Amino acid sequence: MADDRARLGRRGEKLACKYLKKLGYRILARNYRCPAGEIDLIALDGDVIAFAEVKTRSSEDAADVERAVGPAKQRQLTRTAKFYLTHCPAAQDHPCRFDILGIVCRNGDKPEVRHIPDAFDPV
Repeated sequence: MADDRARLGRRGEKLACKYLKKLGYRILARNYRCPAGEIDLIALDGDVIAFAEVKTRSSEDAADVERAVGPAKQRQLTRTAKFYLTHCPAAQDHPCRFDILGIVCRNGDKPEVRHIPDAFDPV
């Protein structure tokens, strides 16, 4: 069961990466990890750094991505983004935002991507 969830998560992150690249984003980091936590994708959208959380689900019932990234997760993402900005001097001159990507992978259907740019303010 855990292997299936990990596989689904990896597939969703790969699809999210491809989706953002199609939109013209430049991927700066995947699965960025530091003492403050982890961010799925860090990408450059023009001159804006987008810290993106990817939520992958196998059914529509579990696809409410806005609720999947609650206040505790938002705080963790904010701390991790601050760490990244502190330790990556080239990133400090860019405005930033937090995006959420919801990927729904139903059996046999083409995956659906839901992208919410600027989904929440830093907390």
